[in-house]
Amino acid sequence: MDATQVVLVAGAGLVAGVVNAMAGGGSLLTVSLLTVVGDLGGLVANGTNRIGVLTQNVASVAGFRREGVSGLRRALPVLVPSLVGSLIGAYVVSSVLSDTAFERIFGILMVPLLILSLRPPKARSDDIVWPRALTVVVFFAIGLYGGAFQAGVGLILVLALSHAGLDLVNANAVKVVVIAVLTAVAVPVFILNDQVHWGFAAIVAVGFAIGGWLGARLAVRGGERLIRPVLVTAVVALAGRMVGLY
Repeated sequence: MDATQVVLVAGAGLVAGVVNAMAGGGSLLTVSLLTVVGDLGGLVANGTNRIGVLTQNVASVAGFRREGVSGLRRALPVLVPSLVGSLIGAYVVSSVLSDTAFERIFGILMVPLLILSLRPPKARSDDIVWPRALTVVVFFAIGLYGGAFQAGVGLILVLALSHAGLDLVNANAVKVVVIAVLTAVAVPVFILNDQVHWGFAAIVAVGFAIGGWLGARLAVRGGERLIRPVLVTAVVALAGRMVGLY
């Protein structure tokens, strides 16, 4: 690694950490950069990036708590179905469809998600207002996707949580808890398969952690007024990437 690679990867991690804490989809930047700048294969870039994602979400959890917003309690109803779905998705779903086919389908599905992100939900609560059965089904499905493909799962979580009754600040606080747990479960798989470049992982993790901390504080202090534009931009970027526009 030379100085240019270090600066680019750390900078990308910082930006991605902020975006992930406030919305999601930041890994589109870091995984792409790791494949180009780091000359890593796709699987190794993905595994290396997961180290950064883990540190970012742990730092974001701490950042939200520092600002007086904790997602730990609110995450409990969605954590178990998301975790179960993630484990099944990682084992089964990826063998049903190719990555390309699934991502193109998901890119099309991002259009209604974009519409939802543009329309603030009317329901507002300090907790999730969906019936328990609906909560289990929805977040099991999200975990299924996250376990198989991961890209954009933060965006889906935020949109689902906001339409389940939470404002975007609390939705993001819950999201980072859920993704921290899901990623902690997934990371050993990449390590055991020797799909982590530890040099780049350390650099991207530092950037992600700083960005995650800053993003959490910006989310709380800026509220929905700041979060919503970031959310919409991330949805558009993810949809364009997955349908093959760039």
